Amino acid sequence: MGCISSKKKTKPEALPTQAEYSTAQSRVLKKEELKIEASNFVWKGKGSIKDHYRMEEQLGKGAFGFVRLATHIPTGQKRAIKTIHKSSIINEAAERNKFISEIEILRKADHPNIVKLYEFFEDEEHYHLVTEHVKGGELFDYIIKTKMLSEKIAAHFMIQLLSAVLYCHTNNIVHRDLKPENLLLETQDHDANLKVIDFGTSAIFEPCKNLTQKYGTAYYIAPEVLRKDYNEKCDIWSCGVILYILLSGKPPFYGRNDRDVIRRVEKGEFSMKGKEWEDISPQAKQLISKMLDFNPQTRISASEAIQDEWICKYTDKSDLTETQELRSLEVLRTFRAEEKLQYAVLSFISYQLVNREESKQLTEMFRSLDINGDGKISKEELLEAYSKSLGRSAAIDQVEQIMAKVDANNSGYIDYSEFIMAATALETLISKENLKSAFMAFDADGNGKICAKELKMFLGNDIKVSDVVWKDMISQVDLDGDGEVDIKEFETMMIQLSRTSAL
Repeated sequence: MGCISSKKKTKPEALPTQAEYSTAQSRVLKKEELKIEASNFVWKGKGSIKDHYRMEEQLGKGAFGFVRLATHIPTGQKRAIKTIHKSSIINEAAERNKFISEIEILRKADHPNIVKLYEFFEDEEHYHLVTEHVKGGELFDYIIKTKMLSEKIAAHFMIQLLSAVLYCHTNNIVHRDLKPENLLLETQDHDANLKVIDFGTSAIFEPCKNLTQKYGTAYYIAPEVLRKDYNEKCDIWSCGVILYILLSGKPPFYGRNDRDVIRRVEKGEFSMKGKEWEDISPQAKQLISKMLDFNPQTRISASEAIQDEWICKYTDKSDLTETQELRSLEVLRTFRAEEKLQYAVLSFISYQLVNREESKQLTEMFRSLDINGDGKISKEELLEAYSKSLGRSAAIDQVEQIMAKVDANNSGYIDYSEFIMAATALETLISKENLKSAFMAFDADGNGKICAKELKMFLGNDIKVSDVVWKDMISQVDLDGDGEVDIKEFETMMIQLSRTSAL
């Protein structure tokens, strides 16, 4: 469903360039204040998208465009490209704003259960959004195939969904169209990783200020959204509908058409008395009732839902062995990146080049450390993990050192991308292929050298830093003193990092 304005088309504006793209206030920072995070490595692609991607089969189609599988030519990685036809849009300006909003939200999102955005393009006829390819299909298809899920499997998917929703709400993001079609699985297995997609109707909200635009899909929309007076808890209602379907195989609000469904949603009345509910635990039914509370004020929050008795009962935080856990903690402990440029290179490689298979075990480790499920690791959570092997006193000192080295954006937490970078084996990150790809990405003009201007373009996404900072970063690895970094100096810098970490 959702609202589409009927205003006349307006002349499309070009999407902002990498240098122009910023919603933050520009400010001059000292070197030690320079923040490096995942959003630094999501930018507007240059030239035609076909110069960068080899297009393959169509994965899906909608009213305004389609999604295709594509191969990223420089790295050989499979990615998904969402393409929107400008000609199919009634209100060009409004749809462009939605597209920009989706980019901004996905750029900032750094969570294992939210689809990863790589870059975006615009040409005369289309907008293109390049994301990771999640090849297991929709949760909707999984439900159709399996009919009804066991409580354990349902809980496995729900804790991932709730973690993504909690992360969004903590960052003042409301999705507004959560449904099984917008939840993709990496495999069709019962223990698959889940990814939330399609943030086209999402919004940044202000706490204590209700939203008024009507967006959503009939079966999953919250009654207060229909009244055009709602907050982020509309997402929790949608989660409740999804859980109801996972356990019973049918929606709580149904009808012959959308109008009938909406009438039932407006009343908010549903039943869990059918035959399909006979073997469902009281705890599961209680959680559904808390999520489908007609009153948003008393409806359960994402942070409360993820700690619910039923979720905790059926969810196994990690399948890692004790040996695997200790190995990951040891790699995290020995992480080194003395220079900002070294850290930037490692961050880029881990975000853009490390594949899902290489990071799968680390994602499980991240979840086991993220005790409250909010999609980031706090000092307290890290301290609990290290205290098991080091003791409390030694763990405190160790955690302080790790936070100082790994928390490059000074958020006070270890974000998902920071963890994957720091916990991935260094030899995996700085393989010859990865270093070559990283150098080519930094070397914007392709002349075989990285200058301060290119570094500024690459990393200066949301902040404006004094030119002295960029020149200083170059000079630290510029062995021949020509003011630029060539491929040999680049590789030497990273090999030196490898030797330092081995000490």
